[in-house]
Amino acid sequence: MHIVVCAKQIPDPETPPAAFKIDAATNKVVPAQGIAPVLSQFDGIAAEAALRIKEAGGDGKVTVISMGGESAQAAIKQVLAMGADEGVLLNDPAFEDGDSHTTAKVLAAAIKELGDVDAVFCGRQAADWDMGQVGLLIAENLGWPVTIIAKGVALEGNALKVERVLADGFEKTEVNLPAVVTVSNEFGEPRYPKLPQIMAAAKKTVTKKTAADLGLDPSEVGKAGARLQLQKLFIPEKGAQVEFIEGETPQEQAANLVAKLKADKAI
Repeated sequence: MHIVVCAKQIPDPETPPAAFKIDAATNKVVPAQGIAPVLSQFDGIAAEAALRIKEAGGDGKVTVISMGGESAQAAIKQVLAMGADEGVLLNDPAFEDGDSHTTAKVLAAAIKELGDVDAVFCGRQAADWDMGQVGLLIAENLGWPVTIIAKGVALEGNALKVERVLADGFEKTEVNLPAVVTVSNEFGEPRYPKLPQIMAAAKKTVTKKTAADLGLDPSEVGKAGARLQLQKLFIPEKGAQVEFIEGETPQEQAANLVAKLKADKAI
């Protein structure tokens, strides 16, 4: 059983609002000084789900893949410390500034190149943009079935038994392998690696892949191949106006309030 976990490095969600800044010229978040990026919390949960299946079967392999710059190795190393066996970093300037479609295209190409993958686990969404599209698009690129927002996953024969989170309850499904699963926070907390595991992961080599290694045309990935064009990224400005309604008695205040709302055509 070979499971691939897709992991994304994101700005730390605990970054203080005062340290959060946007470069209006490039439409990008400015990295906060002294605050390192982290593994997206949902991807850590997806890794936990994959590792539990591996441990329940007594064998198998878990490979973690991340697309990003050199710093994304930290996210890969974290999953390796949790118990994953191998790490792959997809690092190429051609991959930058893409959207969900191009991200999924690159990840799917890397998964295909591995050749013997039985399942792909992703977080239900990235904890920065919260789009929740990449897992579905990976499945589309691979031509595999997909089940999303899982709170429970178990291997049974050549299928995965999945319990999904719905708006009004839960749903039990079964999906034949190979398949893609997106895992939700209802699954539970990911394990915290101990120091020996962290030290062992630090020594592991992460394989790096470029667009050329994956046989991808640079014009079809990253910004060049993106279908979604970001027009403007900004921090919303919040403001409020307060007006006190005068009156000698509560009844008079209520009457003055009604008169004000009528004058403003609010009622």
